[in-house]
Amino acid sequence: MSDLSISGKKWIYKKYDSNYITFLKENYFLDEITAKLLSIRNINKDYIASFLKPSIKNLIPNPNILKDMERTTKRILESINSKEKIGIFGDYDVDGASSTALIGNYFKMIKQDFEIYIPDRKLEGYGPSINSFKKLINKNVSLIITVDCGTMSFEAIEYANKNKIDVIVLDHHQSEIQLPKAYSIINPNRLDDKSKLNYLCAAGVCFMTLISLNSHLRKQAWFLKNKIQEPNLLNFLDLVSLGTICDVVPLVGLNRAIVKQGLKIISLKKNLGLKTLIDLCKIETKPSTYHLGYVIGPRINAGGRVGKCSHGANLLLNNNPKESFQIASELEKYNSDRKKLEKDLLNIVLNTINKKNNDPVLVLCGDLWHEGIIGIIASRIKEKFNKPTIIISLDNKIGKASARSIVGFDIGAVILSAIQNNILIKGGGHKMAGGFSIEKNKIEKFKEFIIKRFKGKWDKTYFKDNLYIDSSISTSALNINFYQKIEKLSPFGSGNPEPKFILENVKVIRSSVVGDSHVKSILISKDGSTIKTISFNAYETDLGQFLLNNRTNTFNIVGKLSLNEWKGEKNVEFIIDDISVNKNQKNKVPSSIG
Repeated sequence: MSDLSISGKKWIYKKYDSNYITFLKENYFLDEITAKLLSIRNINKDYIASFLKPSIKNLIPNPNILKDMERTTKRILESINSKEKIGIFGDYDVDGASSTALIGNYFKMIKQDFEIYIPDRKLEGYGPSINSFKKLINKNVSLIITVDCGTMSFEAIEYANKNKIDVIVLDHHQSEIQLPKAYSIINPNRLDDKSKLNYLCAAGVCFMTLISLNSHLRKQAWFLKNKIQEPNLLNFLDLVSLGTICDVVPLVGLNRAIVKQGLKIISLKKNLGLKTLIDLCKIETKPSTYHLGYVIGPRINAGGRVGKCSHGANLLLNNNPKESFQIASELEKYNSDRKKLEKDLLNIVLNTINKKNNDPVLVLCGDLWHEGIIGIIASRIKEKFNKPTIIISLDNKIGKASARSIVGFDIGAVILSAIQNNILIKGGGHKMAGGFSIEKNKIEKFKEFIIKRFKGKWDKTYFKDNLYIDSSISTSALNINFYQKIEKLSPFGSGNPEPKFILENVKVIRSSVVGDSHVKSILISKDGSTIKTISFNAYETDLGQFLLNNRTNTFNIVGKLSLNEWKGEKNVEFIIDDISVNKNQKNKVPSSIG
């Protein structure tokens, strides 16, 4: 064994400012580790209080700072007062399902007639089309609200206009200068929006819209006149936080408060669909961002990937226990099918990479690769090679693609630029993810285009496999008190990564495989204390095999803290991300650059 880690990564300590740590300790009465972690995250002094205690009340802005909010609110009010039927057109991913259910559940509470429409991924693709709008119009809707889509739906919106149907767009995907002629478009990523809320997901945009709508109804004494109890919008934060986490938008500003409060609402299990899924997944601890992103989210997504695309939204809208259980059970099956398809396709894609591994952007294509899975595969490849990745599924002469990017390279902007240069048929996205359609004979041209856009912005050193660490800790730190200090910085996610720690000089006592591919271990430290650990999806990796087969080497581990709650008992465990074996049993922890 060399001093390199099992995964071949170089361990590097993150930088921090000692003077800033002193300032935080003296002015905010913080302990050393919390102050250090805040310094590493470079949190602005003016933002420390709201970062540590994010609250909706303190962080929610006036909804009217969003472009078109007033116009949108007035049109929805008109529909409500005129008792029009409203169509909600959503996307088939988690953010789209959450947004659809968010608007739909509010309408249920105020007894507003509505109809939802989620397109079929395979047959209809992403976003509104003339045919899908025609189906909604045939169901007698007189207003269509698109959620998590619509910003680039020129043809469908023009069709609606010709049929005298107003369209309101509630979206967050990037836009061009020219927008479709919708009645109104609320999108913090439209170029003329000055709200600085461009980090919101679609569910966040929908939540802001409901705040405005609810306020206007209250001012009109609408609830009193109609003898309807005013909805408590805070109870909808479960759906908003679900969309926020699963769409991997940055957990900054208002998003932090949304997720912090939303997790509390989720634990109350107010939404029957979410409650059913939580119970089905046997989540017995308080739901966390991990549960939303890696347990609940994939199951809601599974309908759009390999099953019925409307299942996710319908589950989150359902108030019937029997129907909710049926939908949740089907989503569980779809998720199992998705895992099998994903494993098979990932092996195929990895076998095609060797020749292109030196490319700074990976553009990979194959015939009839499952369109519902290519987005996950793009994420897996991106994580493995730390490069922007585009996976294209070819069907005759047309390819459909999913793209995933790395921090700092705006893939949504590149897709829009490629459309403007007549390289792509259509597409869209945001900074970290996107999708598009392309003619087969233009794939090489697109590859050259995106690599050219990427070069110059990045140097080759960026692609060195580094694992960045917050601090080393002793095994005695694995206790509830220390865990609670770390939790002061939660919620963790995009823009606020979970702290990673080193534990030194440990050995394996016992390891076993749990689930399909996780490796659970009990380690012992130099001072004789034991550590419970888990390594997710590690069985077929070098890391997993090392833990299962090694009983002699002393090694160091890097990972995150995890709270395990079982029958009232709380124990802090360690999630292992990487292992470093010290040659000749010497203690050679990588030196800090901090």
